[in-house]
Amino acid sequence: MRVLICPDKFAGTLSAPEVAQAVADGWSVPGDVLVQRPLADGGPGFVEVLAAALDGRRIPVDTVDPLGRPARGEILYADGVAYVESAQACGLHLLSAAERDPRVTTSWGLGLLLAAAVETGAAEVVVGLGGSAVNDAGAGMLAALGAAPVDDAGQALPYGGIPLITAAALGGVPRLRQVRLVAATDVDNPLTGLHGASNVFGPQKGAGREDVLRLDAALGHFAGVLEKAFGIEDLATRPGGGAAGGLGAALIALGGTVTSGINLVTNLIGLDRELDAADLVITGEGSFDHQSLRGKVVAGIAAGARDRGLPCVVLAGRNETGHREAAAAGVTETHTLVEHFGDVETALAEPARGLRELAGRLAGQWSR
Repeated sequence: MRVLICPDKFAGTLSAPEVAQAVADGWSVPGDVLVQRPLADGGPGFVEVLAAALDGRRIPVDTVDPLGRPARGEILYADGVAYVESAQACGLHLLSAAERDPRVTTSWGLGLLLAAAVETGAAEVVVGLGGSAVNDAGAGMLAALGAAPVDDAGQALPYGGIPLITAAALGGVPRLRQVRLVAATDVDNPLTGLHGASNVFGPQKGAGREDVLRLDAALGHFAGVLEKAFGIEDLATRPGGGAAGGLGAALIALGGTVTSGINLVTNLIGLDRELDAADLVITGEGSFDHQSLRGKVVAGIAAGARDRGLPCVVLAGRNETGHREAAAAGVTETHTLVEHFGDVETALAEPARGLRELAGRLAGQWSR
């Protein structure tokens, strides 16, 4: 039997390669062929997953985290394309729970990664978006590229989303040397509104209800500044503009295109060929919820399995979807660490063991 193991990360516990290895280690049937293809949809692990599949060069880069502290990032350069990951500089995982505050966090570090990517000589830069701690619509990123937002007096604004309500213009031109920009994202949310960056993702980044309203107004105002600066329209409502706290909108303003992160990754690593050859597909992520079925790894894999008539099993830390909803997306069955262990604490403490044990049980159930 040929088993394709293609999970996303379990955020906060295991990377996608570690999840895939744990499942493979637990599969207990000799002779079965196990194919590991860990995945990412643009969020944390994007560069790591692509680096494992592409014949490229990984270039370390000094950058900063969402509070401006030193951090390490990297660029993957392959076939004239540079790949960067916003989460390496803007990731929520870089902050403690007490430090999360989208009113003041900045995307400056992503600007440093982009600047380094431009210096590689790449004709195209692909930016993986997701898992961010920022809500500044790319203002920090633009500042690091030489186009800092300024107020009516021409003074550069402080970091964060809230000060953008006073933005009047950009104080320079982004130094991008005409590279093509691609935003790889797992969401299609617009920049503002009920389904925008602030309302949907702000609370998980530390925003209270009043903060959400102020941030949404600030991002709406800043969208108008970007429209004027780059000669575009309707930036606040573009699909994908709300990705990673509005980084999607900034990349769109810079002439970038938005693409599905999971589709980009699966195409680059040749996942369709593996799906064609598989008898069973195992995917998963830490939290299997309603967002999982909107363009994330699980949705993409389940759809591919469904189209081929393959069973698709989801392994997750926890499950918050309905059975009918998951089945319609192509999911055959779902198993979680919380159900397996009986409590959240053990699921978080020993995810690898839980995945090995679940995989052993699946082998007995599915293997020929």
